[in-house]
Amino acid sequence: MTVPAQHTTTVRSFKHLALQERGMICALLKEKRSIRYIANQLQRNPGTISREVKRGTTTQLRSNLTTYAAYFPETGQAVYAQHRKASGSLCKMHLVESFLQFAETKILRDNWSPDAVVGFCRIQSEWQNKELVCTKTLYNYIDQCLLKTRNFDLLLKVRRKTKRQFLRKNKRILGQSIELRPAEVEARQEFGHWEIDTMLGKRSNDQALLTLTERRTRQELIIPLVRKDSPSVQKGLEELKERFGLQFQHIFRSITADNGSEFSDLSALVEPWNSSVYFAHPYSSWERGTNERHNGLIRRFIPKGTALGEVAPATIRRIQDWCNQLPRKILGYKTPQQCFDEELLKIA
Repeated sequence: MTVPAQHTTTVRSFKHLALQERGMICALLKEKRSIRYIANQLQRNPGTISREVKRGTTTQLRSNLTTYAAYFPETGQAVYAQHRKASGSLCKMHLVESFLQFAETKILRDNWSPDAVVGFCRIQSEWQNKELVCTKTLYNYIDQCLLKTRNFDLLLKVRRKTKRQFLRKNKRILGQSIELRPAEVEARQEFGHWEIDTMLGKRSNDQALLTLTERRTRQELIIPLVRKDSPSVQKGLEELKERFGLQFQHIFRSITADNGSEFSDLSALVEPWNSSVYFAHPYSSWERGTNERHNGLIRRFIPKGTALGEVAPATIRRIQDWCNQLPRKILGYKTPQQCFDEELLKIA
């Protein structure tokens, strides 16, 4: 399911001629040396030398008003510099007008990333015969202010910053360590392994959200909780058990959590359902990176400090649907919902 990165840029194996080399060409031509001899001396292809001689050759006038042709290194260098100014691909915005309008709509209205827009269009039949631009070019258009979209509309781009990492000690692990998690779970080879977390709006006296992310398909589930505690988490998981019925034990084979107190009874809760629970190391949120990434997506719609009790259930469902309908590069620009449905068909 995972699509490996494809690098299409080839490494350039040549160098342009320098002014010093053009001077050597001029000197050797005055000695009546052949093109092939000059090429061997400079360790260049004879075609390179031949083209350079044609570029740098100009017609001169003698004192007796007769003309002759001669190669001048300065002329060759000037022609080379002029050609370099005109090199490079031309802007093709006029050829991709419909694509750019579609991209702006998805970025500004649906909060898609530029890469998601490009990848989505590349796999859709209606865009197969239309002109597109690559992700890098679309970012360049945004950076150059050629579109209505600006960098501040790309929420992740403007908030990235480096963080100091430091190690804290003396926090207990609530159950089975993540180090015991099977290799196939770590490699995302098997469906049914989830990461779980809770999100708060206000710091105190507020409701919470229970978020679960399936590691293979990136399917996201968001469940409102009355508060951030163990009984509320238990009630949320019981709701999931009722929703998926007999398929629950195949869909939820394992859950990876942090060491928050709200997950203190998680192992005992899922044990009757034949599910396993693994706990990340203390203060190691990157060990549940998929879930943390999705929490960041949710924060686009529910910023920190927002009272979750004032967020309508319909809004939470809309955010969940948006996460699951967003094309992902790592899924071959399929949506998590598509991949999740494919996995459900296999266990039906």
